[in-house]
Amino acid sequence: MPELSYLAAVRKSYDTVAADYFAQVKPPEELDPLSRGMLNAFAETVLESGLGPVADLGCGPGRVTAYLAGRGVPAFGVDLSPEMVALARRAHPHLEFTVGSMTAPAIDDDTLGGILAYYSTHHTPPDQLPVVFREFHRTLAPGGHVMVAGHAGAGEHLRPTQAYGGHPVSYESYLSPPDRIAELLRGSGLVVTARLIEEPAPGATRTHATFLARKPERN
Repeated sequence: MPELSYLAAVRKSYDTVAADYFAQVKPPEELDPLSRGMLNAFAETVLESGLGPVADLGCGPGRVTAYLAGRGVPAFGVDLSPEMVALARRAHPHLEFTVGSMTAPAIDDDTLGGILAYYSTHHTPPDQLPVVFREFHRTLAPGGHVMVAGHAGAGEHLRPTQAYGGHPVSYESYLSPPDRIAELLRGSGLVVTARLIEEPAPGATRTHATFLARKPERN
């Protein structure tokens, strides 16, 4: 099956910006208290379930994967960009990182205790989000947990030409309404358990949305 064109654009773009992304993006320890709090809540929830590892899908240079691992969560990372995966492996050699796509992750059915998609789904066209969320449902163990965090909006479609140090990029971004994201998660068979909407900070324009969801246990 041929690869979707948007995946090739995302891979090429993040391969191009990888080094500057690593230098510019804050590590989890420097995030605002709400963002850290949601990550910590997700980590505690997964640990309490005792179901299995967490896949950090769209892990970039692996900092959030390592943050979870530092809190006792068995975690590994998957990213489209070989350059990002190479950075992650060098920075965190004790953890596992592989090149792959969240549209078809090489993960068996019903095996994961958790999935983290941290600012990694906004490059997915809206008509492909159901594919991604169905893969979340497929790979999660019954009772497993999902955290999806990222940019939200009113359906904006952004086409930047430069990013992270002025490097050329060809990816696109889609800012879906929070209610639509929740609807798609539920449509994939997941149960949304919590959501946090952060309004734009002073001087900023982006709304941030975080969702916690779980795969129902079998009867």
